[in-house]
Amino acid sequence: MFTGIVQGQGTLLNIIDKQDFRTHQVQLPGQLLPGLELGASVAHNGCCLTVTAIDGQQVSFDLMQETLRVTNLGQLVVGDKVNLERAARFGDEIGGHAMSGHIMAMSALLERQTSETNTTLWFALPENLAKYVFTKGYIGIDGISLTLGAVQSDRFAVHLIPETLARTNLGRIREGAQVNIEIDPQTQAIVDTVERVMASR
Repeated sequence: MFTGIVQGQGTLLNIIDKQDFRTHQVQLPGQLLPGLELGASVAHNGCCLTVTAIDGQQVSFDLMQETLRVTNLGQLVVGDKVNLERAARFGDEIGGHAMSGHIMAMSALLERQTSETNTTLWFALPENLAKYVFTKGYIGIDGISLTLGAVQSDRFAVHLIPETLARTNLGRIREGAQVNIEIDPQTQAIVDTVERVMASR
């Protein structure tokens, strides 16, 4: 489980393509290394990946073809940065909301609105996730737990403070870029349960 609070950004140092999967070698920030072991889970732009090798600050992760296809990790090139969060431990503060690290869709940035004090980002609303998206609900964008600021028929907005822009890749995102989306699992469970109950009547 993850909390949607980005703990740092890593730099993609190397991409090794192999049969049916790819290895990413990422330089992790020093504060994420203590206690890191082979087999540990680390979210990259919200996608849960497993540590397969550790060489100082250079840490390797294997990505299957399906992961490359359904997330923006398949679009990365050497030098790109990713949002990182290590798996939550029992007793950790949940500063965002519970997230599984399983990406449900990708979405394109449609518009960026900036003022002196905050930034609003408008993203395309994936049709298959629309029923789970509502104003003041939670959403995960590239591993960041955010509150939905506005929802329209084909788009949704999030409002970002300068700290979020400074600590995550959303500070550099440009229109047209794809982000990973994870719906709040509690919202999904409630909506799906209500639908099943209503359908059985």
